[in-house]
Amino acid sequence: MQRTALKFPGPGQVCLATDSLPAPQPGELLLRTTRTLISTGTEGRIYARDFAAGTHFAHWVKYPFHPGYLHCGVVEAVGPGVTGWSPGDRAATRAPHASHVTVSADRAVPVPAAVADEEAVWLGLGRITQIGVRAAGHQLGDTVVIAGLGLLGQLVAQYVALAGARTILALDPAPARLAFLAGLPTVQPFAGSAADALAAVRSANDGFRADVAYDVTGHHAVLPTLLPLVRDAGTVVVLGDTGRPHLQTLTPDLVTRGLHLVGAHDSQAPVQSPTRGLWTGRRMEEFFLHLLTQGRMNVRPLITHRFAPAAAAEAYEMLRTSRASAMGCLFVWSD
Repeated sequence: MQRTALKFPGPGQVCLATDSLPAPQPGELLLRTTRTLISTGTEGRIYARDFAAGTHFAHWVKYPFHPGYLHCGVVEAVGPGVTGWSPGDRAATRAPHASHVTVSADRAVPVPAAVADEEAVWLGLGRITQIGVRAAGHQLGDTVVIAGLGLLGQLVAQYVALAGARTILALDPAPARLAFLAGLPTVQPFAGSAADALAAVRSANDGFRADVAYDVTGHHAVLPTLLPLVRDAGTVVVLGDTGRPHLQTLTPDLVTRGLHLVGAHDSQAPVQSPTRGLWTGRRMEEFFLHLLTQGRMNVRPLITHRFAPAAAAEAYEMLRTSRASAMGCLFVWSD
């Protein structure tokens, strides 16, 4: 069958192309796309080719490149040997921005009736941020700093609030991003950078530094400014993936104060587990949808823009030039 898909022919270029999609093979589903979500940090970096040679971005990204991985759609056909799925079922999965996709059935997650497609499409980000929050090893009553309130930072703040944080210091130079957290208990916004936030952290925590801090900015310069905000033996989670890791530096805080530096990435979630206790990627995805169903996670207020796929050039240029004014940017493919 013929489909349309977004493509980056080269840096700073985007087009809507037509190609052929084969019928689903054994173990696969054919999905008609309803919504895809732009991963603003990752896709913006790829669109602008904002990464250094030798990084995982440089090994992964080859132009022409098909962007996108946050996808929701409807099953149109089921490949041989697939059970548990029928045409008309809704599925959230990892797939690029395209009108139709084929995906492995075991990588698709059923969408509960109470969850809209525009919410389910956040599934991948719900998993990525959950990996980071679990890696932090939170305790009840933690004081937490989150630097960077883009898509990932917003979800981290919601997870950390669920985990029982006493206070969440949300740091971002863009006041518009901080406004999305206005209804979240325990959040104290700080419209500035981590380099200027130590006094604010101490003020919010009875004179002490934070227990845990997250670098969710994706910018190489932030990590050394975040380390001084954490107490002795505290934890710093690097969840923002920079395209220039060779420029990241450490301060003496790491060694002299015994800080725990934790890297968190989507690839760290195990695919399968022999025991119930280990959180696989699939379990995290299902738990995220469960939290959406219960209203304990809420992504609806984070949706700021909806684009037709034909307006992709406008969408990516807007994110390149005015990213602070945008949050969740959806492509609407069908209903």
